[in-house]
Amino acid sequence: MTQTLQLDGATRVLAIVGDPIAQVKSPAGVSASLQQQGRNAILVPSHVSPANLDAYVKGISLAGNLDGIIVTVPHKFAMFAQCSSTSDRARRLGAVNVMRRNADGSWHGDMCDGAGYVAAMREAGCQPEGKRALLVGAGGAGSAIALALLENGVSELAIHDADTSRRDQLIARLSAGFPGQLRIGSNDPSGFAIAINASPTGMQASDPLPIDASKLDGTMFVGDVITAPAVTPLIESARALGCQTVVGGDMFAAVRELMLDFLLAQGPLAR
Repeated sequence: MTQTLQLDGATRVLAIVGDPIAQVKSPAGVSASLQQQGRNAILVPSHVSPANLDAYVKGISLAGNLDGIIVTVPHKFAMFAQCSSTSDRARRLGAVNVMRRNADGSWHGDMCDGAGYVAAMREAGCQPEGKRALLVGAGGAGSAIALALLENGVSELAIHDADTSRRDQLIARLSAGFPGQLRIGSNDPSGFAIAINASPTGMQASDPLPIDASKLDGTMFVGDVITAPAVTPLIESARALGCQTVVGGDMFAAVRELMLDFLLAQGPLAR
């Protein structure tokens, strides 16, 4: 039986903000999950450009029934500055992907992408401890995944990003806590047990493969953060070789649970 969506003047509102936003699948799933738990709440997508982000946050924060914001590309670093308090991992990365109201109406942020991705990896049979990992992409999701891989015991992490400044900043930021474990990588996965694409390369059919698939072998674990298409050409190539894989949908299912736990921890949604 299809559940009727509850939507009335008492509905609590969450927003998901990004640019673009049409690709996100979370509004329906998160709204359904909240209402199945008996909470009168919905998640609404907001398409906001970087130039308008500050004005958007100032305006939407005036809504008394707005309890949280989920943050997607490209705003995870910029939204960190909108938070008056954050979790330790968000502070370490300078990025957030979810925000909830403090008692005074300000925002408290967290970054769940990395923990969610490693949870999805473990669910798929990959144990990162002691393994060498290649990560392509040093943006918001990539930064969080890098930290989570290191916290979960990879022996070495190589990071590759076309934006070399962003790559170098991430390596420098994380090296303080994990000395000697990080280095500059490339798109060549040779010698790595784990290869993950955390860049947007692969969203368009014309995109090149973010990782050189000719250098993959069936013993490797290959992941991608992209949710549309559901199975990227990189993952198709990896599966053809017999690799264990995680797709963006697997990651988001795990991240969604962590974000909901965070959003429901306090405030009107917790009741």
